[in-house]
Amino acid sequence: MNATNTAGSPGTDVDEDARILLVDDMEDNLIALEAVLGSLNEPLVRARSGEEAMKALLRQRFAVILLDIRMPGMDGFETATNIKRLDQTKDVPIIFLTGADSDPDYAFRGYATGAADYLTKPFDPWVLRAKVAVFLDLHRKSRQLQRMLTGQQRHSSQLSTRLAALEKQLGGAEPLDLDQLRTQIRELQAMVDGDTPRYGDTPRYGDASR
Repeated sequence: MNATNTAGSPGTDVDEDARILLVDDMEDNLIALEAVLGSLNEPLVRARSGEEAMKALLRQRFAVILLDIRMPGMDGFETATNIKRLDQTKDVPIIFLTGADSDPDYAFRGYATGAADYLTKPFDPWVLRAKVAVFLDLHRKSRQLQRMLTGQQRHSSQLSTRLAALEKQLGGAEPLDLDQLRTQIRELQAMVDGDTPRYGDTPRYGDASR
């Protein structure tokens, strides 16, 4: 197993988790996949067997898996079943790849194991690239949503801490500094209203003066 250096040139904005796992026991097939997907500018990681694929998935996060069905040892179906059993990998979409002379039931079996898509070789490069690009886009949106939710949780925690401190101050025996109290209340109100920058948000449309 080895990672192919197709992650883009320096300065390219690459999501470190948007890797693409290529699983095939044939060198020519891996080379063809790399040629088709290299223009997506995301890291391509090779695995020459189902066993290698599982090891890679336990080490790194992936946005999508391209999985050949007919491989010696652990075939594509068994590999997909193992992927779907693990909590850390069960949600990674799988695109099955198989030869044109494959059993007609392969497509049914592939979808039954939880595959997101199924392509027959020789595949149309444009179709494959477009399908993978869709899964990459879904992955990025999912990661963005996770970051937003994490930011919201952090913001709520900060708000609770500030509110608890204010309540403690109000219930204390020491004389209150009214100016300081007003400032704290305004800051809390700003946090509630969302005026304080949160979780790396960029200014919303219309926020900037024109």
